[in-house]
Amino acid sequence: MPAPSMRDASLSVQAGGLPAAPARAPVLFGGATAGIFCMIGATVMFAASNAIMKLEASHYPVGETMAFRSLSSLVVCSAFVLPATGLKVFATEKFGAHVARGLSQSVSQTLTVIALTMMSLAGVTAIGFSAPLFAALISILWLKERADAARIGALVAGFAGVLIVTRPGAQTFNLGALFALGNAVMYGSVTVAVRKMTKTESTLTLLMWQMVTVAAFHSLLIVFGFVLPTPLDAAIMIAAGVANVTAQYLWTKSLGLAPTTVVSPFYYMLLVWALAIGYVVWGDVATPSLLIGSAVVVLSGLALLLREMRLQAVASGRPAR
Repeated sequence: MPAPSMRDASLSVQAGGLPAAPARAPVLFGGATAGIFCMIGATVMFAASNAIMKLEASHYPVGETMAFRSLSSLVVCSAFVLPATGLKVFATEKFGAHVARGLSQSVSQTLTVIALTMMSLAGVTAIGFSAPLFAALISILWLKERADAARIGALVAGFAGVLIVTRPGAQTFNLGALFALGNAVMYGSVTVAVRKMTKTESTLTLLMWQMVTVAAFHSLLIVFGFVLPTPLDAAIMIAAGVANVTAQYLWTKSLGLAPTTVVSPFYYMLLVWALAIGYVVWGDVATPSLLIGSAVVVLSGLALLLREMRLQAVASGRPAR
């Protein structure tokens, strides 16, 4: 996992949420085309990881499945990062902030898996796409960022899309939607916190502290229940962690190979894979409210992305990419 391509890799995407762009890495192959394929590959891996978690959490305690995935992710990340950096990668003056962020990330991911046990993979994914909306809202309330008409309009439309997906008050409303929304809120807050921490912390420091703290917190959940897995199930749960790390690498690589506005729209293909896997494995059929609400949330997220890109371009005196 070379350092130039790991900018903002710490913003792991759990069941959705459009990440911010990392610093561009050296173009090693294919430029924009390669970036698009990397982003598509990332969405496949994210969907696979979430599907495995949904499948295994139906047979094993949620805390156990979270511990397996987080510990395996830590092992894989450490194998790539530590040989190059050593323990100095953990040097920081913001120990408390890293622990707090790890706790938030742990809660966010756990809420996602709980939601997956209660509703469809596509439904959780669609609601998770609202994370950038909550990040923008938190930025307005916490960081006092400007709230112009365009931003407010995108937020209102996006949250309307969430209501269409969740259908509060309808007989089909699922408790899992509340857990999925909780994940989106927590992930949005993590995104804002990391934006502040990147001013003083290196990307690899953020990444390794995330992996260590999340693995530690999720390991504590084993006290709430542990069932000795079969060798096959243990291997499958470990595979979820490997898939998650691979997805984060491919996602970050894509944003290093091509402009954010080129590759980020392909991130929403995660919903396509979620719909396909849900139909094949669990027989889930997409409802009109899910499709319409998802479209509104996605378009709102893209509108916010394009707005931020234009503002950054104006601030830096260069054309938007």
